[in-house]
Amino acid sequence: MAGARPLIVLPHFSIVVPTYRRPAILAKCLDAIARLDYPRDRFEAVIVDDGGGQVELPRVPSGMELVLLTQPHAGPAAARNTGAARAHGEYIAFTDDDCRPEPGWLRAVAAKIAEGPDHAIGGCTLNALPDNPYSTATHLLVDYFARWHASHGDSVFFASNNLAVPAELFRSRGGFDTSYPRAAGEDREFCHRWSRSGGGFTYAPDAVVRHEHHLGLQSFWRQHFTYGHGALRFHRTLARAAHRRPARTPPSFYVRLVASPFASRERRPVVLTMLLLLAQVATAAGYWRERLRREPR
Repeated sequence: MAGARPLIVLPHFSIVVPTYRRPAILAKCLDAIARLDYPRDRFEAVIVDDGGGQVELPRVPSGMELVLLTQPHAGPAAARNTGAARAHGEYIAFTDDDCRPEPGWLRAVAAKIAEGPDHAIGGCTLNALPDNPYSTATHLLVDYFARWHASHGDSVFFASNNLAVPAELFRSRGGFDTSYPRAAGEDREFCHRWSRSGGGFTYAPDAVVRHEHHLGLQSFWRQHFTYGHGALRFHRTLARAAHRRPARTPPSFYVRLVASPFASRERRPVVLTMLLLLAQVATAAGYWRERLRREPR
C-alpha cells in the first residue's frame, strides 16, 4: 500500500541478572522487570544464582519468559557470562539484583540500538536511596569516575548494572573477565577491552535504572576497599597490554572528586565530601593490601 510506514521490529533482549543470597532484593528487581513497557515476546529474563541457593522465582505475567540458572559461587563476572551463554536474545541487557529498571528501559535502549546496532549501550543509573549518605557518596563517585574518564580521552566506562551489548559480539570478545572475583573493576576492564577491539559506545540517558544499594559505614568501607583490589588488577591488565606502567591519575581528579557534592548541589555536601575522602582511603588501602600480597603480574 502506497505511503504505508515500514514495520519496525523491536530487538529481542535477554536481561541477565546475577544474584547472590539476596532473595528479597531480587524480588523487587523481578517485579520491575515484569512491569517493563516492552512486548512480552521480545524479551526474556535470565537469573543466575551465583551459588547462593536461595532463589525462588515468582509467578510472572503471561507471555514473559523467566529462566533460573545456577552455578558454583564464582562472582558476578562469571555469573553474567553464564547467563549470556544461555541467552536467546539478539542483545543482552545486564542489570543487578539491587536495581529496578524503569518501565521504559528497554524501549530507550532499543532506540539507541537503531543508531548504533553494534555498540555497547549504557543507560542512566540513579541512586534510589538519596537519604542514605553512604549510598549517595558511592553513586557520586561512580558517576564522577565515568564522566572523568570519558572527558579525558580514555575509553568510555559504563557500569554493568545498566549495560546492553550485541549478544554475538559479547561472546566473541570474551565476555567479562572471570579473574575478577568480586563486583569491582570487571566492568571497567570489559569496557576497556571492548574499546580496544574496535567496539563503539552509545549513551542512552532515557534508559533509567534505579540502584538500591544499601550501605552503612562498615559495608561502605568494605565496598571501596574491594574497589582498590579491582583497581590494582585492572592496572596490571593495562601494564601487561602496554608493557609499561599505566599513567598516574593526576591530582586534579581527586580535587574535583571531593568537590563534586558541592558542584552537584547534593544535600549534606560536607558529609558527602568526608565520605568521598574516606572512600579514597579505603580504595588505597585495598590497592596496597592486594599489591603487598605479591600476586603474579
